[in-house]
Amino acid sequence: MNQDNTWLLPEGIDELLPAQARALEALRRTLLDCYTGWGYQLVMTPFIEFLESLLTGTGRDLELQTFKLTDQISGRQLGVRADITPQAARIDAHRLRHDAPTRLCYIGSVLRTRADGLSGSRSPLQIGAELYGHAGVESDVEILCLMMETLRVAGLDHVYLDLGHVGVFRELAAAAGMSAHEEAALFEALQRKAVPEIVAIVDGLQADAATRDMLLALVELNGGEDVLERARGVFATAPAAVRDAVDYVAAVAERLRQALPNVPVHVDLAELRAYHYQTGVVFAAFVPGEGQEVARGGRYDQIGEVFGRARPATGFSADLKTLMRLGSYRPQALDGAVLAPADNDPALHDRVTELRAAGSIVIRELPGQAGDPKQMGCSHRLQKQAGVWELLPL
Repeated sequence: MNQDNTWLLPEGIDELLPAQARALEALRRTLLDCYTGWGYQLVMTPFIEFLESLLTGTGRDLELQTFKLTDQISGRQLGVRADITPQAARIDAHRLRHDAPTRLCYIGSVLRTRADGLSGSRSPLQIGAELYGHAGVESDVEILCLMMETLRVAGLDHVYLDLGHVGVFRELAAAAGMSAHEEAALFEALQRKAVPEIVAIVDGLQADAATRDMLLALVELNGGEDVLERARGVFATAPAAVRDAVDYVAAVAERLRQALPNVPVHVDLAELRAYHYQTGVVFAAFVPGEGQEVARGGRYDQIGEVFGRARPATGFSADLKTLMRLGSYRPQALDGAVLAPADNDPALHDRVTELRAAGSIVIRELPGQAGDPKQMGCSHRLQKQAGVWELLPL
């Protein structure tokens, strides 16, 4: 690399300057305090661990996103975490092993081989919450409400929710007898709402006409909550699991209308975020001007099975850097710092200790230093007058 470019960072990797870092840390603390108030306990997971642990079970969808390297001690492959959710599930299933519902929250840097839609970064600061041990609308709605509270605290306005359920497509694909290749092709086309491709794929299926019609209808089943009533008509002869999935989305939407009456809810039954990872309802939050979601989540039951204990699970995650960038949250302004001269007077040391204990920022002057103290953020200085160290404005 040319020496003139040694300051460059890899694409998708960023760093924060002091003001940004302070704002991010203040938001982090505020959100974790919020989660504590909801009964969610903080866990801290390893940044790197054995690859098979990271990619076990539903975590295998993360394989392409995971940086891999060889452990020089054991010779085994290691992975850098690309998502904290599977790690939290392991803690619930293997380490805690509670019978009662468990509420966990986390925050930490993750590293990805390529940027995803959530943040556009390869090094997001992932924050999220998970609720284990309850299968039902109530726990999904609690997680949704906590996700919306997260966005409110971060200062995001005009948020709307997108609701779906992976069970609709999954059960229809099974009823159509689709091969893995056909299912993957149709899944990808549905995400792009590529109607001609969808029609071509469905027409080529060895399935009855009614099932093909239901698959084709998926791309149109998006909009307001009235979509759910239309879906009930479209899927009147579908497998019971499809109809149950539609009813489940309707129940979630109804509870949300009661809990968050001012939040617009959009339904999209072809929405398949993390299709191979989720098992039930899926949701995402959007704000005007952003093409990608700012937070997302859903139900992923049985993820803990590979760790020895299957439990219902639902949760959400977001990138704290994205929330800070888009939101209006700002930390309380700091008072100007105090400059303490380069003096070894014990009385000065005592005065500095006293000021810091009271919450003031005190910066010790270094002998021969250059520059204006105001560039260091100082508004006052300690100066000895009549044998006493007094606080004076600069």
